[in-house]
Amino acid sequence: MPDRFVAGDRVRTRIADPPGHTRLPRYARGARGEIVATAGHHPLADERARGLGSAPRAVYHVRFPASELFGDGEHAVVVELWEDYLEPDGSRS
Repeated sequence: MPDRFVAGDRVRTRIADPPGHTRLPRYARGARGEIVATAGHHPLADERARGLGSAPRAVYHVRFPASELFGDGEHAVVVELWEDYLEPDGSRS
C-alpha cells in the first residue's frame, strides 16, 4: 500500500484522546502542519503497547509552526508521527 502523504502535503493531527498509550503528543492534537519527509515504516506503538500485532505503516516528520502548537513563537517544531494520527488538510503547497 502506498504512503498516504508526501513531502509538502498539509495535514492536521487527530484530536482524539485515546485510552492507554499513544505517541501523539497532547500539545500536537488538532494542530495543522506540513509533511517534511517519510521517516520509515514501523508498527504502531499504540497497538504494540496493548500487546496487539501491528503491521508497519508510514511514519512522517511533520513541521508545525511553533505558534500552532504553543500559541506564540516564530520558529517551527518537527514532530515524528504515524500516519494513523494524520488527516489531510488542504492541498500540497
